[in-house]
Amino acid sequence: MRLGTAAAAAAITVIGAGAAAVAVGRYASDTALKPSPDQPFPGDSRLTVHSVTESRIALTRSLATLRPGTYGLTGSGCHAVVGSVVHGLPHPADAVLRRLERVTHGTLRPGHRMRLTPQVHIGNPRDALGLDHADVDIPGELGALPAWFVPGVRDTWVITVHGLGTTREHPMVVMPFLHRHRLPVLDLAYRNDPGAPRTADGIHHLGETEWRDLDAAIRYAVRYGAQAVVLYGWSTGATMALRAATRSALRDRISGLVLDSPVLDRGATVRALAGARRVPRALLPLVVRAAEGSTGVPLDRPADAVDPEELDIPTLLFHGPDDRIAPWTASRAFAARRADLITLQPVPHAPHAAMWNAAPSPYEEALRRFLTPLM
Repeated sequence: MRLGTAAAAAAITVIGAGAAAVAVGRYASDTALKPSPDQPFPGDSRLTVHSVTESRIALTRSLATLRPGTYGLTGSGCHAVVGSVVHGLPHPADAVLRRLERVTHGTLRPGHRMRLTPQVHIGNPRDALGLDHADVDIPGELGALPAWFVPGVRDTWVITVHGLGTTREHPMVVMPFLHRHRLPVLDLAYRNDPGAPRTADGIHHLGETEWRDLDAAIRYAVRYGAQAVVLYGWSTGATMALRAATRSALRDRISGLVLDSPVLDRGATVRALAGARRVPRALLPLVVRAAEGSTGVPLDRPADAVDPEELDIPTLLFHGPDDRIAPWTASRAFAARRADLITLQPVPHAPHAAMWNAAPSPYEEALRRFLTPLM
């Protein structure tokens, strides 16, 4: 009897531990699938402001602060824009000196804890960039989807769609370029974004359901005069663009795709996001399994994301080997399978969805060459 009782107790303990592990996996997967601009990504560093002047800022020395390019700097109720690393001026050995382009919100002070972000601009196109725009509502399957429309004279519209951990403010980094080339821009907020309809589960399905909001934006653009559209997506927004290009009833109106840091290996992305939330490595398989249950997406089969053989339109793909959220290897393999249609533009030293930030001028030149025949 004592032996039987001990065995039963052990079994209950194992079952309880297993149930607890499953519950932790589900909780962690839900956390990973609700990324927000306020949460760090893998590789993000909490940076301390060492000193600040009107044109220079000294930040904690790290791989992030040594990256080239232009980034947003956010935290402590403040947002600023920092430019390139400054060499040749005195600064503490444990700090990196960068150009301070502007402070867009709040006040920067020594001791503030900040982090770099690819989201350079905050506000709307008029306030942030001086671009006239209209606030429009796009009829979606869950309700009205807010969007910014920046007018242009061409018949080809560019529909921009942000990705994980950012908002529709992120695509504003390329709005001045698109506006200079007189392209109308429709910048979309989709389900679970601020101001957009909420889903019952409140989680991100990694483009698997969200693409239907992008499809609604295509219908809106065609209804209001677009003869063709170019879909321009970052991160899971790029995955949404791929889905729309192969599934939309209006896919014949899609003349091109621009993909920045596309999420193609969704299992790897979920594991990376969960790791950034300090989920123990041993639990990551449970996190992926729980995320599959929550989203209905087969996360560990990258080939199920989008088959490049289904594409029939020119595609420009920006990505680089320093992305710790969406594997660069998946983009290389994806582009190699359709070298006739997909142009891969490698960008070194760029974190996830920050290919423009790392090298704005080369990025925009590649974009110009790609878009010119589609205008």
